[in-house]
Amino acid sequence: MSLPSASTASASADPGAAPAIGARQLTKRYGDFTAVDAISFRISRGESFGLLGPNGAGKSTTMRMIAAVAARTSGQMQVAGLDPEKQGPEVRARLGVIPQQDNLDEELSVRENIIMYGRYFGLPRRFLRAKADELLEFAQLSHRGRARVEDLSGGMKRRLTIARALVNEPDILLLDEPTTGLDPQARHVLWDRLFRLKESGTTLVLTTHHMDEAEQLCDRLIVVDHGAIMAEGSPQRLIREHSTREVLELRFGMDRNAETARLLEELLTHTDAGSGDVGFDHIEVLPDRLLVYADRAEAALEKIFAAEHKPMTSLVRRSSLEDVFLRLTGRSLVD
Repeated sequence: MSLPSASTASASADPGAAPAIGARQLTKRYGDFTAVDAISFRISRGESFGLLGPNGAGKSTTMRMIAAVAARTSGQMQVAGLDPEKQGPEVRARLGVIPQQDNLDEELSVRENIIMYGRYFGLPRRFLRAKADELLEFAQLSHRGRARVEDLSGGMKRRLTIARALVNEPDILLLDEPTTGLDPQARHVLWDRLFRLKESGTTLVLTTHHMDEAEQLCDRLIVVDHGAIMAEGSPQRLIREHSTREVLELRFGMDRNAETARLLEELLTHTDAGSGDVGFDHIEVLPDRLLVYADRAEAALEKIFAAEHKPMTSLVRRSSLEDVFLRLTGRSLVD
């Protein structure tokens, strides 16, 4: 089956090409509250671009301005070469939008949801009948075409929402928290569908506060907090620049974590302890655990045990985007 697309996958390889989306000093205020604070970014055609941050960071507001459903307070923006404020209908015709909450028509069948949505774009029924079959196959819902939406699982509803958004063959697909509320298996199925769209050349723009989702799906992303961009780059680059290779998670008990952190910092930074052996950087104290940032976390754990510090639990893992956000803002992505 040929996947829905309106552009070529190689387009993003040309840095001189016109961007799919460009923003310069983009600002949105609601009275005295600044939701988006003079941010600038550029998204290439065929790129998978993420906005990473906690709830209230300004991600959804930015998406609404891209989608031409919210006016900017100041700054400049172009979507597919158009100004969303001056050419809103033309911009919306080029977009597919996946809202944070599914807004399917529960009274219609799965197939009817796609056909009726296509009629809003003025697409002919003959085209839509064939397109619905194609999209149901893409979403792995061909066997449920006659089923009512209310009978679908959460993962199936999410895939149908994406299929429906592709009915007008958009250049750009906007996804606001695409896997919220889904179980791990449903999330991975959805990721696979999005990978296929990216390979077909569709530009993906997604908001998420799931670090693993951003690492899996995004070529590049911006980390936002309080409406401002804290960092920008590929997931691998951000982790390399703002964190250590590994993280050691330790639990000593909520009443002992802070005091123990001071002792461990002295232990791991002391020259006799061989700080070069573990690549120690710093310790973050969270309410329920300590995060020890070191390039060689296993070696750090051995030193901690050798000094007779005995945590209740210990875990060695690689650094993630959540560690990047914690370093940049002092709080977790899910705060």
